[in-house]
Amino acid sequence: MNQYFFSEVTLLITHYNRSASLERLLNSFADLNCSFNEVIVSDDGSEEAHLTYIKQLQNRFKFKLLTSETNFGLGHNLNKGQKAATSALTLYVQEDFVPTSKFPGKFQNAVRLMDEDKDLDVVRFYAYYAYPYLRPFKQGYSEMLIKPFQLNYTKIYAYSDHPHLRRSSFLSKFGDYAEGIKGDRTEYRMCVSFIQKKGKGLFYNDFGSLFTQVNSEVEPSTMSRSNLSQSRNLIIKVVRDIYRQAKYNYDILFFTQK
Repeated sequence: MNQYFFSEVTLLITHYNRSASLERLLNSFADLNCSFNEVIVSDDGSEEAHLTYIKQLQNRFKFKLLTSETNFGLGHNLNKGQKAATSALTLYVQEDFVPTSKFPGKFQNAVRLMDEDKDLDVVRFYAYYAYPYLRPFKQGYSEMLIKPFQLNYTKIYAYSDHPHLRRSSFLSKFGDYAEGIKGDRTEYRMCVSFIQKKGKGLFYNDFGSLFTQVNSEVEPSTMSRSNLSQSRNLIIKVVRDIYRQAKYNYDILFFTQK
């Protein structure tokens, strides 16, 4: 099997109370013979049992471990992890994802594309659904087009915290992640900032083929959302969609991070 060493890439993994999932992710990269300039695990105040196990993993996988005395939330965890990166590029992956056998070759292409086009800010590898406004690019990727006044409000998700490659200077251009608020609000504010500051990104067309997301009963997802945001009731869905359309367009035009 080929060896893949990504000398200009930091692998950044955010973690909270899912050390078995973290081990699975690290093993998956090792099984694919993927290595990086450095690996950073940014932990958000996990319980002692998980931290103890992570330190054992550290002896096997040789990563840099960043810890917090308490759980400060997703924004803080992302900020401290990204600011510790020393490579030009950062591959960001949450601990509950697993790369597939197709990942190494496609990731090589993504690194090459970032090297060729210095205006690119991100290359996205995974999503629950395709970004709505895409223009074919090359190597199986499409460029995400920012169209603020188009009706599909999922245009706001030009940025996503799902697995992606980005420049390690990302925070310098788009600002720090908002801290002290719920994780989904943190992600949303970065989505707005990405559009406001004219972020440029690529989206992998076969977006379900490079990573799988695995949330077991033993280590379920730690992200929770309100029932209203997930409801399939037709009336609630229509009202929610109208509200999001209006709010997202307003925020893109007028929102200022405080």
